[in-house]
Amino acid sequence: MALFAAARRAAASAAPLILRASASTSTGAHRGLALLRPLAAAAARPHPRAMPFSSAPAARPSSDAELLSVIDSEIKYAEDCDDHDRVEEIPDNFPFKITDEKGMNAITLKRTYHGEQIEVVAHMPSLVTGDDPDHDRNDEDKGEGGDGSNEDQGEKPPQSSIPLTVTITKGDGPILEFTCTAYPDEVIIDSLSVSQPTGNDEIDLIAYEGPDFNDLDENLQRAFHKYLELRGISPLTTNFLHEYMINKDSREYLLWLRKLKDFFKQ
Repeated sequence: MALFAAARRAAASAAPLILRASASTSTGAHRGLALLRPLAAAAARPHPRAMPFSSAPAARPSSDAELLSVIDSEIKYAEDCDDHDRVEEIPDNFPFKITDEKGMNAITLKRTYHGEQIEVVAHMPSLVTGDDPDHDRNDEDKGEGGDGSNEDQGEKPPQSSIPLTVTITKGDGPILEFTCTAYPDEVIIDSLSVSQPTGNDEIDLIAYEGPDFNDLDENLQRAFHKYLELRGISPLTTNFLHEYMINKDSREYLLWLRKLKDFFKQ
C-alpha cells in the first residue's frame, strides 16, 4: 500500500518538472513521458484486497441456541416431575432378580424354578393416558347420550401394556419362548415357539415355530397361561412391572434430554 502511494506522489511532483522540460526540448518531453508512464501505471494498478482472518471460534448458529433453550425448558419440566427419581420398593415375594442398565429400553428379570432357567425381558410400556383423540371422542359420545361404551360392544377400554419376552430353558435342551403383552391385571400370550439351538443362524431363522397361539385348543391355551403363572408371570409381577417401567421411562427420557444438551453445548 505505501509503495503505491509513494508512486502516486512521485508522479504528481514530477509532472510540473516534466512539463517545464518539455518546453525547452522535444527530447526532454519524450524522456518525461517515458518516466511518467510507469509511475501512472503503477498508481492505476488495482490494489490486492487483504483477506480477513480471525482465530476466534465461529459463533454458535442461532437455531442451535434456540433448540438448546427449548431442551433446557424440557429438562426443567422433567426434573419437576415426581417419577424420574422415585425408587420402587420391590415386593417381598417378588420372584425375580432385576437387571436394569441406564440408557437401555428394557430390563431383564431372571430366576430359577425347579431346575429351569427363566428369563423375562420387559420393554418400555405403551401408555394409555386418556389424551388420545379417539378416547376423548368416545367420552364425548357418552356425555351426549350415546352408549359409546366398549364394554357394551364386548370390547375392553384401552389399557397401558408392556411387551414381554419369556424364555425358559432346561440345561442344553430345547428353548421355550413366549411373547406376551402384560396388562395391569392380565397377561396375553401372543405367540409360542420351541426350538433347539443349532448354532446355524440360517437354519434357526427358517425353523417352524408352531401355529398361531390363538388357533390352539382353548384348554391348551389355558394350560399355558397357568404354566407361566406358576413360573412368576402373574398379576403380582405385571402390576409391579407397570409401575417400574413407567418410572424407568421417565428416567431414561431425562437422561436422553441431558445427552442432547451436552451435544448442542459443544
